[in-house]
Amino acid sequence: MFRGISRPAHSNFKRQIQILVIGSDGDHCPSTLYETAREVGGLVASRGAVLVTGGLGGVMEAACRGAKERGGTVVGIIPHEDMRYANPYCDIIIPTGIGFSRNYVTAYSADSAIVVGGGAGTYVEACVAYQKGKPIVALTGTGGTADKIADTYLDDRKTVKVLSASSPKDAVDQALELVSNGKKGVRYFQNVARMI
Repeated sequence: MFRGISRPAHSNFKRQIQILVIGSDGDHCPSTLYETAREVGGLVASRGAVLVTGGLGGVMEAACRGAKERGGTVVGIIPHEDMRYANPYCDIIIPTGIGFSRNYVTAYSADSAIVVGGGAGTYVEACVAYQKGKPIVALTGTGGTADKIADTYLDDRKTVKVLSASSPKDAVDQALELVSNGKKGVRYFQNVARMI
């Protein structure tokens, strides 16, 4: 089995933390939700993390815009083959051409995820992150998926508990703290142990 190449423990290289922001698309993102996501993106950038989104409109665009306004690095992983579909705030565009299966790529690319509003697509993306044992923080009061999954487990396996945050700052603080402390689901580590 191919295990890839790992960085030696003595390496001076430290990669940046990658925070995924997921939520409502452009058709379901009122201005208040847009501004909330914009604040989340700005806070991610101000803390030195890379912002990862699905690269399209709504919450994704708002978070990207907020991150760019704070001088951050923004990665948009879009479902299309053509880069022109990405919102204008993406620094790096990854055109997957695999439709909404790209939710797997976004979730796998994140160290932790923040959920802002959202519908069924957001729920799917959160479920992928959950299956991989990624820390997930739901910003309550933003409606949709975020309010439904806050303070819950997404299934009876109890891989990781979706935490709740009451403000954009609280969401970003928790997402970064969970990464820094290396907290992942117990099932994640058990699955990794089986693969090795």
